[in-house]
Amino acid sequence: MVHHLECCKMLKKAGRKPKKHDPDVCKRVKLDLDVTSTVLNFQSPDSLFESLISPISYEEFFREYWEQKPLLIQRNDPSVTVYYQSLFKFDDLKEICSYDVFYSRDINFCRYINGKKKVLNKDGKVNYAQLKKDFEQKKATIQFHQPQRFKDELWRIQETLECFFGSLVGSNVYITPPDSQGLPPHYDDVEVFILQLEGEKHWRLYKPTNPLAREYSTEAEDRIGSPTHEFILKPGDLLYFPRGTIHQADTPAGGSYSTHITISTYQNNTWGDYLLDVIPWLVYDSMKEDIELSRGLPRQYLMQLNSSADPGKQLSGFLRGLADQIENGKETRSSEMRKDFILNRLPPYANSSSGSLAPAGKLPKLDDQIRLRFKAHTMILLENDQERTDESREMMVYVYHSLKNNRGNHMMGAEDNEEEGCFQAHGLKFPCSHLEALKQLWIGDSVFVRDLKVDSNQAKENLALCLWTENLIEVQ
Repeated sequence: MVHHLECCKMLKKAGRKPKKHDPDVCKRVKLDLDVTSTVLNFQSPDSLFESLISPISYEEFFREYWEQKPLLIQRNDPSVTVYYQSLFKFDDLKEICSYDVFYSRDINFCRYINGKKKVLNKDGKVNYAQLKKDFEQKKATIQFHQPQRFKDELWRIQETLECFFGSLVGSNVYITPPDSQGLPPHYDDVEVFILQLEGEKHWRLYKPTNPLAREYSTEAEDRIGSPTHEFILKPGDLLYFPRGTIHQADTPAGGSYSTHITISTYQNNTWGDYLLDVIPWLVYDSMKEDIELSRGLPRQYLMQLNSSADPGKQLSGFLRGLADQIENGKETRSSEMRKDFILNRLPPYANSSSGSLAPAGKLPKLDDQIRLRFKAHTMILLENDQERTDESREMMVYVYHSLKNNRGNHMMGAEDNEEEGCFQAHGLKFPCSHLEALKQLWIGDSVFVRDLKVDSNQAKENLALCLWTENLIEVQ
C-alpha cells in the first residue's frame, strides 16, 4: 500500500501486463545444482571484479589495460571451467525458446561469407528444434541478446558489475559451429570482456583505426593489416579489449561448436557525454545571474553561413566565464546521464523464487536507528517540479531507485520499451527542505530518526516512513 504523506510524493509509475517472455513471470533457467559460485567473490563489487580478472589485480588492470590495450587471461583451472560452462550452455536455449523468444529482437542468426555478414533470421517466434537444425546445416552463428534476463547467475554478475562501474552492463551469447565465423571484422563502442564457455574460439585482434570509438562499425579485411594478437580461447579463459579494438573470431574446424559471452560496459559514458549533460544546466542557471547571456544574438546571426569573428570571441568569452564558475565551486548538475543509468539498470539480485523485495523490519519510529538498504541502486537529484509546467516551477528533491526495474527489459533497446510503456521512473520526491536529511543517510552509515535534519518530529517520522515503504531503508 502506498502511504500518501505530507512530506513526500511517489513518482508516477505506468503499469503494464507482464508478457510471457518476462523472466518475472516464467520459470528462470537455474544454475546447475552441483556448481557453486566460489569461483567469483560476491562480497563486494570490487571483490567480484578482481576475482573475475584474477590473477591480475584491480590496480594493475586499470593502470595497464583499461582503455589502453587487450588483456588475455588463459586459465587451466577445472573449477573455473565448470563454472563458466554453467553460465550459459547451448542446451539452455531449449527451455528459453519455450517462451516468447523472437528472431531479431532476442536472437540473430548470421554467418560471415565472402567478406560479408549474411543474416539468416526467420520471421516471428524462435522454434528451438528448427533453430538447432538450421545451426547444424547452415553453419551460422546464434547471437542471443541479453541472457541475464533468463539466467540468474548472469543477472547476479551483471548487477554487481553495474554497481562496480556505475554504468550499464549488457551481454550477448555467441554460439558458432565448427569451421564457421558469424561476424565480419568490426569494432564496438563498449569495453568488452569475453568469457569462453564451451568449445574453442580462434581470435584475431587488430590495431584500432578509431581508438575509443563512439559507434559500432565493420572494417574491410584489406584495411586492417595483420593481427596484433592471435590466440585460441578455451573454456575458463577471459579476454578484455577496449572499445575501438578491431576483432574477428571463428570456430576451428574438426572440433565442437563454440559458446562465449561478451559482457560489455561504458557505452556513452565519457567526459564528452558528461559535458553534454552538464553544460545546458550550467548555462541555464548562469542566465539567471549574468544579464550578458540573456542579450539577443546579432541581427540575422542564424542566417549567416559562418559566424563572424566578434560573436565568436563573445562566445568563447562566455565559455571561459562558465569554466571560471566551475573552478570557483559552482555546482554542476548531471541529471540525464544519472537518470538514464538508474532507470535502465538491473534491479538488485534476489535469489528468492519471487525475486521481489519487501520492506525490512518494523515501521521506523522517532527513536529508531535507520540505514540505507541499497545505496548503489539509489540516487538523489535536484530538479524542477515535473508535475508543473509553468515557468516558476520550484526545485524539488527526487530520490530515484532501480529496485522495481523490470529485469526482462534490461538492455533491450529504449525505443521498443518506450512503445510498450515499460520504463518508468521509480522513487519519491520531497521538498528541498528535506535535502540535508537525505544527505545524512547517503553520507553516513546510519542515523537516528530523531536526528534527521528536518523541522519537526512528525516530518522526521514521515520522511523515514516514506523511505521504508519504498524499501530504501531498514530499521537497525
